Formats: sequence, structure tokens, C-alpha cells
Amino acid sequence: MKKLFLLSVFVLLFSSIGIRAQQIDINKSKVSWIGKKVTGEHSGTINLKSAAIQIKDEQIKSGEFVIDMNSMICTDIKDAAYNKKLIGHLKSDDFFGVVKYSTAKLVIRGAELVKNKYVIQADLTIKGKTERIEFNAVKTSSGFIALLEIDRTKFNIRYGSGKFFENLGNKMISDIFTLNIELVLKA
Repeated sequence: MKKLFLLSVFVLLFSSIGIRAQQIDINKSKVSWIGKKVTGEHSGTINLKSAAIQIKDEQIKSGEFVIDMNSMICTDIKDAAYNKKLIGHLKSDDFFGVVKYSTAKLVIRGAELVKNKYVIQADLTIKGKTERIEFNAVKTSSGFIALLEIDRTKFNIRYGSGKFFENLGNKMISDIFTLNIELVLKA
């Protein structure tokens, strides 16, 4: 009974100040990644484990998105053995250390609507390290889309980085990887 009362107070409070939590359909939402190297690039997808966003007067106020690092797959390599090898390496301590860090998290701290797009300030946590990032998002008929360009070296992912290793030649890997995010809101 006490829990029901507290839930009712919480709902009443937030509805009275105009903030509404938007439910995100994590099964229809999509997060795609691209990692580049001197000799090409690899791409794939990764799943959201949970997602929530709060909006007041058409303005994004906050949000929290948890990414399931174990769900990472590569979509561009058709050879099963090579695909498995790449994903195994990306999940290893050389990159994302998925055994120890099974999730990554993005927490929206604020957003400003500028010329039909949101400029979002957020904290991104990868491998237990949190960095402030900024990116743009656009409202669509079904939700939001955003492109995040992330400097992996800020999260202690240094493997193959020209900032930290010399004479890598064609084995150098770009420090920047991208996430293309398509969030679908529940009706």
C-alpha cells in the first residue's frame, strides 16, 4: 500500500510539472557502430539493454540508455571464423573489456533545441570511465536519430592508436568510432 501511495505521488508530481517519461521500444530501436582503420572499416550493431527519456514542453530534459556490450555483432564480415575473431577481439581487454564491463551507459544531462535539432550534453561511460560528450539529435515521426563520434582513447582503449604507438603503418586504427542511433518511442 505504501509503494502504491509513493508511486501515485511521484506520477502526480511529474504530471503536474509537465515532465513526461517517454517509453522507448528497445526492440525496434537500433544502434549501429562503425570502426575505421587505415585499410578499411568494420560495422555492426549493438543492443540497448534499457532506455528512458524525459521530455517537458517538447524539450529533452534527461535520459538514460544502457548498452548491452555482449550483444555486439559485426555485419560486414561474412566469413564466420573471421567475424568471430573480430568480435572476440573487440570484446577483449584490448578494446571494450566486456567480461568486466558488460554495459556502457549514456546519461543525458541537458539539451537545447537549436534550428530543428537538439544539442545534447551527456555523460558517456565505457569501461568504467565517464566522459562528457556533446552530440546532435533530430526528432523524427517515430522518435529520434543521432550520430555520436566517440574518441575511444578517452576511455583507455588504446590498441592500434597512432596517439600511443609509433610505426603502426597499415595496422593503425582510427581513434574515433561512430554510433548511429535510431530511437523508436512507444505509442
